[in-house]
Amino acid sequence: MAWTTGRGSLQAHYTRTMAVPSAFADFCCELLASLGSLRARRMFGGWGLSIEGLTVAIVADLGQGDRLWLKADAESRTVFEAAGCARFTYPMRQGDSMVDRSMNYYCPPDDAMDAPDAMAPWARLALDSALKARANRPTPTPRPRRVGPRAEAAPPSRPVKRAPAAGTRRRPQG
Repeated sequence: MAWTTGRGSLQAHYTRTMAVPSAFADFCCELLASLGSLRARRMFGGWGLSIEGLTVAIVADLGQGDRLWLKADAESRTVFEAAGCARFTYPMRQGDSMVDRSMNYYCPPDDAMDAPDAMAPWARLALDSALKARANRPTPTPRPRRVGPRAEAAPPSRPVKRAPAAGTRRRPQG
């Protein structure tokens, strides 16, 4: 599609070329509504479902159709496994062979997929896991400040070009 210059045409271009949201991802956002307003974004061929920047669930097809996978941690993992929930596992090539890799995401029980009320306790587990993961994330270390003779000899920053004051004209350079 060619770029056009009319008003709104750039927005129309992006609207037409962006992927259409998955109806199943939207349904999952409705199921997880007890957490608040979720946002579904394309992620690695599937969908990431997040609230206030925290990914609490993903929607992915691992060969059995789109499924909802809720974030878990060491504590909630035992709850998911006790309920018979499947873990997010995918094959990966390692050398000449294929090995199974997994992520800390689990499918909720089938009955939780029926209504937001049934999903609420599982959604809360996923949110708690996401909050713990954020709290345990290492804080980035600040860059060290220069000290010593090179710090004082640093070149001054470039001057900022200012726009002429209103009502003034620039003189032609010649």
